[in-house]
Order: sequence, then structure tokens, then C-alpha cells
Amino acid sequence: MCLASLACSPAIAATAEREAAGTLDDGTAIEAVTLTGANRVSARIISFGATLQSLTTPDRAGNLADVLLGFDDAADYARLPSYFGVTVGRYANRIEGGRFSLDGKSYQVAQNDKGNALHGGAIGFDKRQWRIVRITQGRQASVTLALTSADGDQGFPGKVEAQVTYTLDDAGSMTIRFDAATDRPTVINMTNHAIFNLAGEGAPGGALGHRLTIPAGSITPVDTTLIPTGALRPVAGTVFDFRTARTLDHGIRDGRDPQIVRARGYDHNFALDKGLTPTPQLAARLEDPQSGRVLEVLSTEPGVQLYTGNFLDGSAIGKRGHVYRMGDGIALEPQKFPDAPNKPQFASARVDPDRPYSHVMIYRLSIAP
Repeated sequence: MCLASLACSPAIAATAEREAAGTLDDGTAIEAVTLTGANRVSARIISFGATLQSLTTPDRAGNLADVLLGFDDAADYARLPSYFGVTVGRYANRIEGGRFSLDGKSYQVAQNDKGNALHGGAIGFDKRQWRIVRITQGRQASVTLALTSADGDQGFPGKVEAQVTYTLDDAGSMTIRFDAATDRPTVINMTNHAIFNLAGEGAPGGALGHRLTIPAGSITPVDTTLIPTGALRPVAGTVFDFRTARTLDHGIRDGRDPQIVRARGYDHNFALDKGLTPTPQLAARLEDPQSGRVLEVLSTEPGVQLYTGNFLDGSAIGKRGHVYRMGDGIALEPQKFPDAPNKPQFASARVDPDRPYSHVMIYRLSIAP
């Protein structure tokens, strides 16, 4: 029972430790905060990109492993940008042509992906130095980081004050809360871009043997530049049907499906059956049968992007000298739908001064018997 719940010593308080984590090439100091629970789960967050650098958790035998792809040197998150564990914004995922309109006015956002805007443009929230504004410990341990995004940043309207709070409890849950306020209408869509291998970062064979469940009856199919067409495509009878658990290793190579060919594997938004919810509900469940580690992703948002690391090509050397390739990790990114500012049929990403943005997501860790 203790292993399954990961809550072994509830009397011991969760802790938060702040320390220096090196410098960027321009001399800017990077800080890190390590959150540790009584269950031996720990998370390290660095100020650059408000990045979840590591997430360490036991397997069914009690062996600890870091389950996140990334870099040992915090400065490499700037030198070798790969979105590992970063906070993505202002707008996670893609906006077609980097263009959208609000109240009859058109805006052009920096284009950094096949003519589209990806993850907030060329210098998104993931490439900024965030401020650590609050640290707590006790029954839970947490760190809150803040960033000011000026009016016109990457082409987006409105000055935005953004915050991200990471909270680790003694039951194996990491809650990530995104909040943002604006002084004029804008669009915001924030998420975390952790890439997981539950067998342990760099484990041989990658993560394609993991079993995945996504409670979604449809995906938003994409065109050749990975922009949603605006339609909803049922998953029934396709390689996108994860309503019951199955591994990724067969579907990711099924060239009979044009969607797999276009994305070089899975890089698609799933329209969750739950839709937009006031409290976090299940968006995905990932299990590594060998280690027994289980990750449940919960969110208030209506979609989750499944990404199988299709563009990892071994060019960036990761933790412990590991070369990362396609399939070595899996991202499950809760979000508003891609290109929602240009698709009125999708849930709106609009944020107004009197209606601030909020997204709560949870990485809930456990161990299967």
C-alpha cells in the first residue's frame, strides 16, 4: 500500500531548498529550488524558463530515477533550447502564420516554425529568466516564479504579469498552477513541456513501450505545417484511440495514416471528453510496465498534446551524457487547442483585464503493483 500511494511517511514535512545553479553565458545568475516530499519524490525547478529540470521518483523496488529528459547544466537550457520541462507561453503550441485578430485588430506574432508561431514565438516564456517570489514548506513544499511580459512582446498585445507555482505534496503529486493578468485583451495559453521516460531518463529502449490512456474521443487533425484544420476527427478505429490503455510503439510507425506521416509520429492535440473544467480532471495516464511507475496528468484545460519527441535527432547531449532520439520520451501537454485564436469553434484563449488567466495541472505519480 505504501509503494502504490507513494505516501510512506506523512509525518515528515515536505522541504524546499534554494541554491545557485550556475550562470547564463551573459553572466545572469540562475537559481534552483528543490522540492522534496516524505515519499522520496523530489523535483528541481530552475529560474531560467521556470523549468522543471528533474522529477525523481521510486519504482516498485524502491529504486529512484529521474524521469525527465533534460540537461544537467542549467545554462544548457538556454544554449540548446529543446523545450525540456519548460514553462511555455504566451501561447503554447501553434498559431497559423503567427497571425490572429482581437476586436477587429490584427496582430502578427514572431514566426518560428514553418511560418507559424510555436510556443510563444522565437523568445517565448521558456527563454526568459523568471523571478523566484515565494517559497513554502511544511505539509507541502512550493515555489512561485514570476515574469513580466511587456505589451508587444513577440507581437502579442497587452502587458502580462505571469506566475507559475510548483507544489509538491507527500502523496506523489506535483501541482503546477499558471496565472496571468493583462492590462488589455490578449490571448494566453500556458503549459509545462516535460518529456517523460518513466523507466528513467536515458533508459535503453526509450518510452515507446509505455502504456498510454487518453480519455478523448477525438483529435484535432493537422495540415502539413501541423496547424489544426478546425475539424474534430473521431479516434475510433485509428492509431489515435487511447481510450483504453495501449503502447505507442506500433501506431507511431503506421505510415498508412497521413496524420502520423505529417507529424513524423504523434504530435497531436486530443479533444478531451471532459472539456474545460473548474478543477483538474484526468487528461492522460502513462505507465511503464517494467518499473511500475505510473504518471497521471490532470488539468482544467480541454485538450492535451501528445508528442513523442519526433524532432529529437541526437544533436543535443542530455543528462549524464545521453543522446536523445525520437521516442526517448513522451510529452503530455494540457492546453487550449492549437490555433484557437483563429478557430472560433474551439474554446477561446482570450484573456481580458477583468478576467485573468488560470490553468491548474497535476503530475500525479504512483506505482502499479
